[in-house]
Amino acid sequence: MTPNEDMLGELLDRAQAGEREALIELLEAAAPRVRARIGPKISPHLRSSIDEDDVMQVTYLEVVTRFDTFHGGGSSGFIAWMARLAENNLIDAIRMLEAEKRPNPRNRVGAQAVAGEESTYALIDLIGVTVTTPSKAAVAGEIREALNNVLAKLPPDYATVIRLYDLKGKPASEVAAELGRSEGAIYMLRARAHDRLRELLPGESRFFSVGG
Repeated sequence: MTPNEDMLGELLDRAQAGEREALIELLEAAAPRVRARIGPKISPHLRSSIDEDDVMQVTYLEVVTRFDTFHGGGSSGFIAWMARLAENNLIDAIRMLEAEKRPNPRNRVGAQAVAGEESTYALIDLIGVTVTTPSKAAVAGEIREALNNVLAKLPPDYATVIRLYDLKGKPASEVAAELGRSEGAIYMLRARAHDRLRELLPGESRFFSVGG
C-alpha cells in the first residue's frame, strides 16, 4: 500500500467510527481519483450544462447521506463505491438533459397537474409508488402529510428540487438559478431525491406500496 492508501484507510476507519471530520477529509482525499474517472465521460456538447464539479458536489451529498450503506472493501472499495455513485449521477443527468429536449408529458408532474391531476399523486405514480386505497379523495390529507414528512427528512436541496421542479412545474433553468446550481446538477439532485422518496414513502403511510 502506498502512503496515500494508508491515509485513505485510516480516514475510512475513523469515518466509519462516526467522525464526521474524517468523512469530509476522506471525500477530499478520494475526490481526485473519482474526478479522473468522470471527466472523460462528459461529452463536449454537454459541458455547457454539466461538468465535473456538478457531478462531484451531488456525489459528496449522496456519500454523506448514504455512508452507512457502505460496507467492506477498504479504501479501494470506498473509492469504487464513490465512483459508481458519481457515474450514476452523471448518467441520470445526461438522460434527463436529453429527455428535456424531447419532453414526454408523463415525465413532468407539473404538466399532469395542469391537466387536472393532483400533483401529489402524479409524483407518487412517477416514482413507482402505488396508492393502495380505492378512494384517494378520502385519504388525500394523510397522503399529502406523508409526502411532506418524507420531504422534510431529505437534504434541503433534494426537497427543494422536488417542490419546485416536480410539484410546481418550474423549468430546470429557474430551479437552477434559485439553488445556484447548473441544470445538470438539478437533474442529478432530482434523480437522487426520487430514489429516497421511493425508499421512504412506503413506510410513511399504510396507503403506500412499491409498484412492480
